Amino acid sequence: MSTPQTSLFIGLMSGTSLDGVDGILISFSIDGTPQQTLGSAYVEFPEALRADLMALQTAGQDEIHREALAAHQLAEYYAECVGTLLREAKVATSDVVAIGVHGQTIRHRPEVGYTRQTNNPALLAEWTGIDVVADFRSRDIAAGGQGAPLVPAFHRALFSSSNENRVVVNIGGICNISVLPHQADAPVIGFDTGPGNVLMDAWIAQHNGLAYDANGNWAKTGKLHPELLKALRDEAFFNAPPPKSTGRDLFHPAWLAQKLANFPGIQSADAQATLAVFTATTLSDAIKLHAPQTQAVYVCGGGAHNSYLMTLIHFALKLHNPTIRVESTEALGVAPNQVEALAFAWLAQRFYMREPGNLPSVTGARGLRVLGALYPA
Repeated sequence: MSTPQTSLFIGLMSGTSLDGVDGILISFSIDGTPQQTLGSAYVEFPEALRADLMALQTAGQDEIHREALAAHQLAEYYAECVGTLLREAKVATSDVVAIGVHGQTIRHRPEVGYTRQTNNPALLAEWTGIDVVADFRSRDIAAGGQGAPLVPAFHRALFSSSNENRVVVNIGGICNISVLPHQADAPVIGFDTGPGNVLMDAWIAQHNGLAYDANGNWAKTGKLHPELLKALRDEAFFNAPPPKSTGRDLFHPAWLAQKLANFPGIQSADAQATLAVFTATTLSDAIKLHAPQTQAVYVCGGGAHNSYLMTLIHFALKLHNPTIRVESTEALGVAPNQVEALAFAWLAQRFYMREPGNLPSVTGARGLRVLGALYPA
């Protein structure tokens, strides 16, 4: 299997925030370097699908049937995103080598040897007429790895610098980092640092009926609750060494409710303010401990658009390192909401080149592995 000198791939990503799917259409050179973004698109999930996907995060009645139906719906919205990309870029279906699609993570249990991304790549291939590459995590887990995070290999390829120690931070529902030393022979590490937006989104949905806290406007009205912050941080995950990954299997509304049970009088806005500081400080602590020589931090994902959260992160990092720079990946030429979709286009391209897509130094796998499974058009 081979690709042309310059090849087009589509990347699709729907993350733990469950808000919708981001898509990107991009050309790659023969050596796998991204060349030109031909288009990007976003398709919002309807509330009913969000609710179905949220319910699938925990065990429930008839969940195999419910998951299959949700996967059908996901394929519909993925196909809509692909159609928008092709139409707006005026690109023919036959010109695209493949679609790389992550699917929607509903369970991630590498400690017992599995991960589950709801998806129907066969249906997506049928509807679009384009090869689909999916199921990127399973091979790494089969090789003894965490299967996550997968983006550090891509971050190294696209964002590393020969004269600057960088950390790339992705803040979706969960927050993860890629540590990119400037030395070419130094290992890249990457891991989940804890919650990103997942708890803040759940809390504002519960109290204000909103999907997310735009720019942290609600969090800004509250006050930090130090005792609650201490209780939130009192979780074994934060003291575990990398490689490590997490998700809604650990950080979910019931977990938060258990922590809040000891603070019955807390104001809801104060809890939101504390959750924002929780995300910022656990991220900052991870960088301080595992990447103390960092000179610049570049943030992507939905959290990059939360100006209050970005301010908190900047403040927390500056306490450890006054000279550190904190910017979004826009400064490196990639919009924050395009990075993960681009990563899965890159992983699909790696699959076609039969090149590894994981980093054992990140996931703990026994070695480099080609990631993904092919669903031909």
